[in-house]
Amino acid sequence: MMRSLLALALAAPLFAAAQDLPQPSPKGKVEQVVGLTNVSFEYSRPSAKGRVVFGELVPFGKLWRLGANANTIFGFDGTVVIEGNKVEAGKYSLFVTPEQGAWVFHLNKNTELWGTDGYEASQDVAVWKAAADGSEYTETLTISFDEVKDDKARVDVRWEKTRASFTIEADATEKAMANIKEAMAKPEIKAGSYNRCAQYCIDKGVNLKEALTWAEKANSMEPEKKYWMLHTLALAQGANGMTKEAITTANESMALAEKEGDNSYVMKNKTKIAEWSK
Repeated sequence: MMRSLLALALAAPLFAAAQDLPQPSPKGKVEQVVGLTNVSFEYSRPSAKGRVVFGELVPFGKLWRLGANANTIFGFDGTVVIEGNKVEAGKYSLFVTPEQGAWVFHLNKNTELWGTDGYEASQDVAVWKAAADGSEYTETLTISFDEVKDDKARVDVRWEKTRASFTIEADATEKAMANIKEAMAKPEIKAGSYNRCAQYCIDKGVNLKEALTWAEKANSMEPEKKYWMLHTLALAQGANGMTKEAITTANESMALAEKEGDNSYVMKNKTKIAEWSK
């Protein structure tokens, strides 16, 4: 009996080591901030290995776990809108029913599934359709983000010769305005913070009077004029109907940008001056 126990004890590390081997469909995770919301996918990534994937390995018209092994998890820490579907913060399972030319995605509350066993459509919180087009060859299933701008991002699912894409939106305005209010309450706020807050409000078209005050404050705090801050001030003036002042400020910003060799700001100012001059 003692020998058997000793043999098992010695063999245990070997069994553990044997289990720690490369997986045919290794786990992957991709994260992206959209607006001010953290968005992530956790999934197992199978490879094509010379097989025809869609229509054979993954049948058309049949629910698929969008990966291998355990179900794919799609999570976000704020409310989002996915192809017109508003979804509250949380973690969800993501499934798909592939068809030729289009996929139907299913976002499901149950995150404890293995594959599609136990899936219930009644647990779906959102269902949407996405075009599935031809793509450059992708050996390993890949979920990625592209066109991350204006509180939006495009999610791409690529495998073998197919790419399906959908859009996720996460409006950051409410959270950003709360952050601005908090920043403005601090006594040690810097010129750069005033400038960034003004720039955000101008871009969003909100709190324009406050944005003008903040842009003026930012420029007054700098011992030497900064062309990027002057550009923000010009935008704030223009947004408040002060076109003559905006043109004057933009010309000043452009002259400093030319001196510093920043052609991007030269062009930004030229564009706005032409717009205001009309």
